[in-house]
Amino acid sequence: MRVGYFTNQYPATSHTFIRREIRAVEALDITVLRYALRSGTDLVDLEDNHEKKQTRYILNGTGRILGSCLATIFTRPLVTGRSILWAIKIGWRSDRGILRHLAYVAEAIVLADQCRRDAVQHLHAHFGTNSAVIAMLATQFCEIPYSFTAHGPEEFVMWPNPGLREAIRRCAFVVGISSYACSQLYWYSEHECWHKVHVVHCGLESSVFAGGNNPPAAERRLACVGRLSPQKGHLLLVEATRLLAAQGEDFELVLVGDGPLRPEIEKMIRCYKLQARVRITGWVDDRNVRQEILAARALVQPSFAEGLPVVIMEAMALGRPIISTFVAGIPELVRAGESGWLVAAGDVEALAGAMRACLRTSVESLAPMGDAAQRRVLSRHNVETEALKLVGLFKHAIAQRSEY
Repeated sequence: MRVGYFTNQYPATSHTFIRREIRAVEALDITVLRYALRSGTDLVDLEDNHEKKQTRYILNGTGRILGSCLATIFTRPLVTGRSILWAIKIGWRSDRGILRHLAYVAEAIVLADQCRRDAVQHLHAHFGTNSAVIAMLATQFCEIPYSFTAHGPEEFVMWPNPGLREAIRRCAFVVGISSYACSQLYWYSEHECWHKVHVVHCGLESSVFAGGNNPPAAERRLACVGRLSPQKGHLLLVEATRLLAAQGEDFELVLVGDGPLRPEIEKMIRCYKLQARVRITGWVDDRNVRQEILAARALVQPSFAEGLPVVIMEAMALGRPIISTFVAGIPELVRAGESGWLVAAGDVEALAGAMRACLRTSVESLAPMGDAAQRRVLSRHNVETEALKLVGLFKHAIAQRSEY
């Protein structure tokens, strides 16, 4: 079986879950062809750079795009015309506009050409944004089934999002990474399409993360891992740090990652004179992310909007309790009082209170929470188990298409 994987950016620092999924699918004797519009930037991990070499990029070469579009207009005029009319209709109702949707048609034509050359039997996209729309259009030209995985929050905060509704209607199946994500897919689709919606979790390699007993660190250190962007709640986290510092709590907060919000975060740290308490690492590779998590007594993720953060899964697999928010799929994984603390998103005093409780809890009392976290995540997010589900869906979609 030959399956194409398509996304807007690949590889990217924040997309390790796609890399793990591809590797697990390939382990089941499936040939995976990697496609993306462009590569991510600031790649620091050797595995990401290896993936980059294997990925075919749709936007490489203006001449190739123009040549593919002209050839398709003459050889598939009806499909091309229908796709252009669809792009105008949907673009008119979308916040992304008609021109952007016409660009999707051009990108889809190039992707379809590449799928035909590679003899792809099924196309799977990650994210229900432009990736899903381009995959949907591409398969109209190369006549293979497609599916996509919706993560959130981007797909579900773009309202109206008529492209997502149409992508669900035309796909062979659609994956939600959590029950919450599936509920949003139900909301965006007709009841007649609900049978297409399946839960397939993002997964971890048990051989890598079930590395024995890793009791929480004795140091009074908390780690927050992720892109420095508004939805992740870093500014609120710095506010909570200021509250704890004013109350005399002695601890360190490590922000692992980088992103557009970094200048504002650094400005706030200087304003509150927290330079001795808050450290920003910038982008680091997977090995160093793991080390920063292991050096902390807990992971804190004060997100305002999420899908289900992979870093929460990784920290739980490494035996770390979690401090996070009642957002999207997070409560499906983190059990308050059992494997960590959950607070209302945006409540700075509640966040500071949870951080204080963690810092004042002995390592001996934190260890059972870390153990519970590890057991729960490894039972629900094993990448080999989830890949089996996905491959079963691929096979069923291909078999159904061959019947027509």
